[in-house]
Amino acid sequence: MESAMELHILLLKISDSLSQKELEDMKFLCQGPIVRKKMESITSPIHLFRQLQELVLISEDDLSFLVKLLNNIKRYDLAQEVENFQGATAQGDAAARDHLDQAFDIICDNVGKEWKRLIRILGVSDVIMDRVIDANRYDMREQLMQCLREWKKMKKDGATISVLVKALEDCRMRLVSEKLSTAINLSHGTS
Repeated sequence: MESAMELHILLLKISDSLSQKELEDMKFLCQGPIVRKKMESITSPIHLFRQLQELVLISEDDLSFLVKLLNNIKRYDLAQEVENFQGATAQGDAAARDHLDQAFDIICDNVGKEWKRLIRILGVSDVIMDRVIDANRYDMREQLMQCLREWKKMKKDGATISVLVKALEDCRMRLVSEKLSTAINLSHGTS
């Protein structure tokens, strides 16, 4: 959600930097993906960006089409800004992934036989759990780790450490919850 807001702030900033001629040039370059009738109703860069988002030509995950457009109208400064934004977002995502992986290790090292209860509270189905258990028949730690990874894949941006902490508390695993909170806060402090 936060990265969507940051993207919209970036698009607004770019919009404010474009002239009417540059908008017309960008519209001309978008004549394949955007149908003529829609193109006629586009009166501002924001309208163009909104249309490109609806067509999934611009998304939080991929801004290459926007970079290409900006380069083609010779707004290399704005294209560079978009590339910098995309690089910074990727670094932030990598840091969040590192913290989540660290959290998974702490949970796997400290949650015992009650791990299935935790996974159910996180919303992973019994079918997925059974598949993971079958694939890792004699390794309980790996069963838990794979179920956590399935949860992360399923929840995408909703897979956060705060959700894990709440789920641990809901399972009455307060010691693990506290251990996790302490470890993550310490690593945030040193980063």
